[in-house]
Formats: sequence, structure tokens, C-alpha cells
Amino acid sequence: MKQIFYYITLSVLLSTCYSCKKDNYDAPNETLKGSVTDAGTGQTVQTEIGNNGTRIKLLEISWSATPTPYYIFSMQDGTYNNTKIFASTNKITAEGAFVPMVQTDASGNIMVDQSQTVTIKGTATVDFKVEPFLRIEWAGVPVYNADGTVSSQFKITRGTANPAFQLNISDLFLFVSSTKYLGNNDYDNRYSNHVTYSNTDGNNIIGQTITLTTTGGALPAKRTWFFRIGARVSYGLNYYNYTDVKTVDVP
Repeated sequence: MKQIFYYITLSVLLSTCYSCKKDNYDAPNETLKGSVTDAGTGQTVQTEIGNNGTRIKLLEISWSATPTPYYIFSMQDGTYNNTKIFASTNKITAEGAFVPMVQTDASGNIMVDQSQTVTIKGTATVDFKVEPFLRIEWAGVPVYNADGTVSSQFKITRGTANPAFQLNISDLFLFVSSTKYLGNNDYDNRYSNHVTYSNTDGNNIIGQTITLTTTGGALPAKRTWFFRIGARVSYGLNYYNYTDVKTVDVP
């Protein structure tokens, strides 16, 4: 009986040691960073934080020809930085409100492939140049009106000459928030101004100087308010293109 107990105990100990050894991997500590810039202007592509913003797609091909995608989400200014990556070789692309870097035909055959194959060890910097669907530029700073509202002027142009991606504008948005991290992910719906378009109607604003004014009456006083213009076309996940963020100090 003692001998049987000895063998059972030894088996458990060996199994436990093996499990510990197998799971004792080094934590990921490599860094992948970079930026997503407008190929036409050289400026970073403004986005929103979170799932509906620009994301970096990694396909680790170190061990598999059909890997599961891993995503890094960009910061609001179009840059990204992740310091917890395993050492590995990846095919890397960016996805967002711009012409897709990888394009397939109706049968799934790859027609365009602008992915980069990168070995990540230490710090790897991977930058992307893309063609945004829309470019949105401020035409001056937001103006505080006598009635307590704020008006913003801006202009929208196409960011790509590719006719396949000169799509109909579906939404125009003056985002308003009491924090600087605003966009379709976070805004104050009491004062933000959302305009929607049907069919080709939205394309009429391209190249025009547009004015949008906050809704809902006077903005609460004695605080700083943040403003941002977003617009999107009817494509894919319908991500917005954005301006940078402006502020108004309401007296």
C-alpha cells in the first residue's frame, strides 16, 4: 500500500512540475509603435479612441500560415504604441477610415496588398501612409456666440483620387464634449449637431465652407468645451474621418 501511495505521489509531483515548466513563458515585453499618416498631406490621420478608431492588425506568421488577427488600437492623434508584444514575425496593416491596404475581389483573391512583414524584437517602428476617404479642415476657430452657442466652420475634400472609394457622404457631425477625448465614441448629445444625408445628397458639401452650430441652447458657463468635426462615407464599418480638437472657454 505504501508503495502504491509513493508512486501516486511521485506522479502528481512530476505532473505539477511539468505544468509549471510548460506555462512558465516570459511575459511579452517587445514594443511596436508608429503612426498612420495621410499620404497626401503627411499629417497623422485623426481618429477616435477604441473599437471604432484606427486599428493596427497583426497576423503572426511565426508559427502559422493562418493566424488569428491581433489588434492594437491607435491613439486619437493617429499614433500607436504597444509595449507588451511577444517577439514574433508579423504581417501588419492598418484599418480605418481610409482606402483599405489589403483589397480582395469577389472571390476572395487578393488584388492589393500593402501589408508589411516585420520581425518584432526590442522596439519596432512601423509607419503607414494611407489615403483617407475624407479630409476635414477647420476654416478658423470655433466662435462663441452671443446666445451661448458655438459655431464652427470647416471644409471637406476627398482624400483619395481612387473613384472606387469616392463614396457618398452619409453623416456630418459637430461633436461637443467636456473632455478632449471626443468623437463618435464619446460626446454630449445635448449640444452636438448631427446631420445625415441620403444617397448622393451629402456630396454637395464637398469643397464648400460649412458652418455647424451647437444645439440645445446655451452651453453651461465657466468651463472649457471641446469641439471636433467628423464625417463619414458609406463603406465597411462606417468609421469617421475627423479634424483635430479645438477648445472654447465659455465665460
